[in-house]
Amino acid sequence: MSSALFCILLRQKSDIMVRIKDEDLRRGAEEGMDEFLQVFIDAYEEVIGGDLTAETMGLLSGHQLSLLAYYYFRREVMEGGFVQLIYNGYGGFIFENPFAKAMRQFGAHRFSKLIYRGREIYMEHKEDLTRERSDEEFMATYEQYAEFDRLEEIFLDEEEHITATLAAYVDEHIEEFCDEIIN
Repeated sequence: MSSALFCILLRQKSDIMVRIKDEDLRRGAEEGMDEFLQVFIDAYEEVIGGDLTAETMGLLSGHQLSLLAYYYFRREVMEGGFVQLIYNGYGGFIFENPFAKAMRQFGAHRFSKLIYRGREIYMEHKEDLTRERSDEEFMATYEQYAEFDRLEEIFLDEEEHITATLAAYVDEHIEEFCDEIIN
């Protein structure tokens, strides 16, 4: 999806609202930063029906989409690296939208730079990285694109700090990530 379409979708936000229970926020905050952010992610997943498409993206704000993008990025990279992230269809969502810029705005400056470096590799090899492959060909992709290895190492080393930075930003700007807190 192009960033132009991404921006248009953000301007067409519907009447659907992200509502989060106050008790869920409190419980998440008590359990830790991962659980705190997961309260928001669960609400976003509910709004989009668990299916991220061009149409469902329009149901969330830019801040909400950026937090959801971080969730997908973190999950995919921690399970299988950048190659898995891209192969599972998240390359365009992460690298062809203003995700890196949003991460910088949220205070994750070094992480933003990491995303920009990943974007350079992705854009240079997008056609090959996104083509259908057999399981054997997919596994060989890790060796073929070993340049992602260093970025993965950096992310894994800094993931806890990045997540804490984002959790703090969300907590300080909660109205940007949730339309309504309900009792």
